[in-house]
Amino acid sequence: MSPLLKIVVAGDGNVGKTSLIRQYCEGRFEQSRVATIGVDFQTKTVAIKGQPVKLSIWDMAGQIHFQSVRTGLYRGSRTAALVHDVTSPDSLTNLQTWYEEIIAVVPGQRFLVVGNKIDLLPHYDTAEAKKFAASIKAPYLTTSASTGEGVQKMFLGMAYLALKR
Repeated sequence: MSPLLKIVVAGDGNVGKTSLIRQYCEGRFEQSRVATIGVDFQTKTVAIKGQPVKLSIWDMAGQIHFQSVRTGLYRGSRTAALVHDVTSPDSLTNLQTWYEEIIAVVPGQRFLVVGNKIDLLPHYDTAEAKKFAASIKAPYLTTSASTGEGVQKMFLGMAYLALKR
């Protein structure tokens, strides 16, 4: 029986969390989406070093009014992706708040910092985002839920981080 690893995808509303998960789990992208209410999740089995691992991927609603619901849902997670939209500087700034919200519930949590929507800003300067990632000792990578670029790498990276915890 393959291990079940709970992983969390967090960040402001409209940064593309649901689109990243759908691209990874279903291989599809939807241009317009309804905001996630509270939480949603999907599962996907992947092979890590030849062994099957089942990922339970939790998609956290980004709106501030869901904060009280979210905090209890972080429990049991093995790693978290902090996602920002490369076209929205505020979404990068707000990752510090997301980090603090998660670490308060899951001390020692492992993180991956993700800049999404790279297809909309191909010459994005990653310096600030990499600086934030380094400050929380997390890897940084860029993705595009629309084109699929970096999406597989993101979720496999999360699986590896979850297994290390």
